[in-house]
Amino acid sequence: METLEYNLESEQQFWDELDDIVSAKCPSHQLIDNALRSYLQFTTNFKAEYLHSEYDVARCSQKLLQSELFEANKDYVRIQIVYSLMQEDEPASLHVIASFLLFDGKQHEPTFEMMNSEGCFPRLIDLIRLGKRDDARLHRLLLELLYEMSRVQRISTEDLASVDDDFIVCLFNIIEELSDDVDDPYHYPVIRVLLVLNEQWMVAATASPTEGHPTPHHLTNRVIKLLSIHGSSYMTFGENIILLLNRETETSLQLLILKLLYLLFTTRATHEYFYTNDLRVLLDVIIRNLLDLPNELISLRHTYLRVLYPLLSHTQLHQPPHYKRDEIMKVLSILGGSANAHWEPADETTVRLVSRVSQIAWLREEDISEGEVARKLLGISLSPTETASSISVVDVAAVMEKPGVQTPSRKTEFEHGVHDHDQENIEAETDAVVEVRKKPPPPVRSRRHPPPPIPPSIQINGIKKLPPKTPPRRRTRLKPTASSGNPESEAAE
Repeated sequence: METLEYNLESEQQFWDELDDIVSAKCPSHQLIDNALRSYLQFTTNFKAEYLHSEYDVARCSQKLLQSELFEANKDYVRIQIVYSLMQEDEPASLHVIASFLLFDGKQHEPTFEMMNSEGCFPRLIDLIRLGKRDDARLHRLLLELLYEMSRVQRISTEDLASVDDDFIVCLFNIIEELSDDVDDPYHYPVIRVLLVLNEQWMVAATASPTEGHPTPHHLTNRVIKLLSIHGSSYMTFGENIILLLNRETETSLQLLILKLLYLLFTTRATHEYFYTNDLRVLLDVIIRNLLDLPNELISLRHTYLRVLYPLLSHTQLHQPPHYKRDEIMKVLSILGGSANAHWEPADETTVRLVSRVSQIAWLREEDISEGEVARKLLGISLSPTETASSISVVDVAAVMEKPGVQTPSRKTEFEHGVHDHDQENIEAETDAVVEVRKKPPPPVRSRRHPPPPIPPSIQINGIKKLPPKTPPRRRTRLKPTASSGNPESEAAE
C-alpha cells in the first residue's frame, strides 16, 4: 500500500480527512485493510497535534463506528482491530485501538468475547505492566478495557496465569502512591481491575472443571495472597472499596466488592485487615443497604447477609464494645419476619442466613422497636400493626449481574409512593409536602447514594478522604475524650 503524506492547516481539515478515510468504498478485504491502515496511520501521526483529550480520541472511535466502512463489514473490521491490538506497540496507535474496542464492546458484548478468544487478556496484562505512568491516558484506557472485557465472561485459567504477584503489587502501589491525591484518575480503574481479577480467581476456584475451562491443581488468588502477607502496606485500597460500596449504585460492581469482602472476612490472615472505624462504617453501609433493597433483589440481599456473618464474627467488631448490636438484631428481625406491609415474607434462604447471623453470641441481647429501626435507618415509618417481630463461597462466587444494571432503592420507591398520594390532596398540602422534601437532609441521615451521574473516576476520587458515615460530632464534641469514649455513642445517629 502506498503511504500518503498529509499537510494539514487546521483541526477542521483533520476531521474532514478522517471522514474521507472511513467513508471509502471497500468491496474487498484488501481494500478494507488499506482503509484501516490509513485510519490508524492518520490518527497516529496527528494525535499529538489534534487529539488533545479523551473526548477527541473517543470522537475518532465514533467516526469509525458510525462509518459506512464499519457498517458494511462489522465482523471483519472488529477482528482486524483486535489483531492490531495484539501486534501494535506504538502508544498513539494503541490509544486509538483500545478506545475503539472499548466503545464497541460496551455496545456489542461479543466484541469482548472475540478479544478473549484471540488472547487479548494476557496481551492487556503485558501492556499495562509495561505502560509508562507518563502516558497516563493510555494506561487508564487499557485498565478500563481489561476491566470491561473481564467482567462479562470467564477468563481461562491459562490466561489468569499471566497475572503474577508483581502485577498485583504494581496496582496496589499505584493506589498507595496516589493516596493523597483525591482527584487522581487512577484510583477507580485500578480498584475495579483488582476487584474483577479477584472475582475471576474466585470463580475459577469454585467452578466445576469443563472442557473449555479445566481447573488446575493449584490456583492462587493473588489479591488475597498479597493482602494476607502485606495488607498493612495497602490500607488505602481497603478504605477505597468501603467508600466505593457506600456510593455505588451499579449492582454488578456492588457484587464485585462484596465478593472480595467475603474472602477477606473468611480468610484468617485478613480478618483484621481493615481499621476498626472502617469496619463500623462498612456495617452502617450494609445495614442501610439491606433495608433499602427492594424485595425482588433476593440474590444481592443474600450476598450482603453472607458477608455480614463473617464481618460480625471474625473481625474486630466481635470484640466489646459491640457496635450497634440492637440495630443489627432488629434489622435481622425485619428481614426474617413475615407480617410486614413493607417487607414481603422472607424466602427460605434469607431466613436461613438471618438465623445464622442472629446466632452470633454477642448479638443475643436486648430488644428495641422494629418500627423505630426502620424509621431511624431508612426513613420509613411503620405502624404498630405493621411490625413483626451454611454460608458457601460457591454461592457468593456464583452471583452475577449484567453490567450497567442499577440497584433500585426501597426508600426512593417509598418516597415516590408518598408523593403520588400527596397529589390527591388539596393544593396547599401538596405544596407543603414538596417544600419539606426539598430541604437538605441532616448530615448523619443523609443517604449518599445514588450519586449524581458523573464519571466514575471523579465519583470516587472526588471525596476519597471523607468517611461515608462519620458523624460530625466525632470530630468536635467528643474529640477531647476520643481515646476513652464509648465508640457506640460516638457513631450513634
